[in-house]
Amino acid sequence: MEIIPQISHAMHTLLTTTTEAIAAAQQYVKRPDRAKFSPSTLVQTLVYGWLAQPTATVEQLAQMACRIGVAVSPQAIDQRFTMATADLLHQLVIASIHPVIAANPVTLPILQRFASVRVHDSTSIGLPDALTGIWRGCGNATTGGGATLKCGVQLDVLTGAITALDLVNGRAADRALPLQQRDLPPGSLLLADRGFYHLERLRQHDQQGVLWITRLPSNAVVAYPGHAAQPLATFVRELGPVATWDCAIIVGKEQQVHGRLIVTRVTQAVADQRRARIRQHAQHQHRMPSAAALALADWNVVFTNVPRLLISTTEVWTVMRVRWQIELLFKLWKSHARIDDWRTANPARVLCEIYAKLIGLVFQQWLLAASSWHDPERSLFKAAPIVAGMAGELASTQADPPQFLRVLTRLAALIQRWARTNKRQQPPTTAQRLRALTAA
Repeated sequence: MEIIPQISHAMHTLLTTTTEAIAAAQQYVKRPDRAKFSPSTLVQTLVYGWLAQPTATVEQLAQMACRIGVAVSPQAIDQRFTMATADLLHQLVIASIHPVIAANPVTLPILQRFASVRVHDSTSIGLPDALTGIWRGCGNATTGGGATLKCGVQLDVLTGAITALDLVNGRAADRALPLQQRDLPPGSLLLADRGFYHLERLRQHDQQGVLWITRLPSNAVVAYPGHAAQPLATFVRELGPVATWDCAIIVGKEQQVHGRLIVTRVTQAVADQRRARIRQHAQHQHRMPSAAALALADWNVVFTNVPRLLISTTEVWTVMRVRWQIELLFKLWKSHARIDDWRTANPARVLCEIYAKLIGLVFQQWLLAASSWHDPERSLFKAAPIVAGMAGELASTQADPPQFLRVLTRLAALIQRWARTNKRQQPPTTAQRLRALTAA
């Protein structure tokens, strides 16, 4: 809770001083009715309006403007859905990540072994084809998908901080995201998926004292130290009937990285499901499924530079479950915040809505980090409606910093009290599994 004043200052600065500075640099204000709507009050209206109601109409946004102290018509708001407003909001999304709001570490000893625990992933938002010139997707005018926005996010699972938020063309590969090149604090643990696999980047992290656990692509080549390299699928197949295997290995041919290869056999049912997905994906892309991918479906395979003394074979698989936190974050963004849903055919309004919602979601994550991130049983899905329910109070007190701070403090207390997962025995939650590792 001690970081609530920091959040109050960051929110107030972004929605006032920073907004006006960016607007001035862009020469945004050209309308004669600035006395009614300044750049900052417009941004506040959109951010709080869609934070309170993700499907808000212009009438509901006008009501939110009244709570901020600006009496405008729905038509006045509708007229401000321009590319200039979208550009302003886009720059504010970028600015919102600079104050990294981090809470006390989550009370899970196995994660507290590391300076931070980073996971990153991306989610894509399909856009109207009219926006192809701004955010280009993989499709075209014939196939559709010509305009797509990709959001790359890096989350510190230890403290709840969003440490990176990249907005790029939908056609960009995950491993080309800017967040992939950001340096991490020494002693951090990075949990990476196949889409971000980049051997040279792993080598750089290793040299910088950053630890990582990553899934390997099916076309990887591996070797015992001092032996010839061979395809990963061949190497794993030659292990024979073992259920679990953990040994020092070298990955790569020209570029080589040393680490531990950890392999665990999955059940036949899981393997069959994986092969079905591989074949379905290949069919969708009009190609034959990879023989290596089909062969590796029998196994869970990860590569890591974390020493055994710091994390055991069994612990590796449980810690990898933490990656699910970022999937939950994206699920929340789309199911509750409706970041990929809008009620308009106006391309500029679509962008305004997405950017304003992203700013609100950054604020929401700050509040969750401040109020309950230390609790492993926190619930993002229970916190979101609480934040939405008080968005109007935040808007109406925005111009009164002491009162705004009091509302934020009360909001954080509500999240801490009510935003917790329901207890269950079967199957255990990831938090329960992580706690059990140190309780044993």
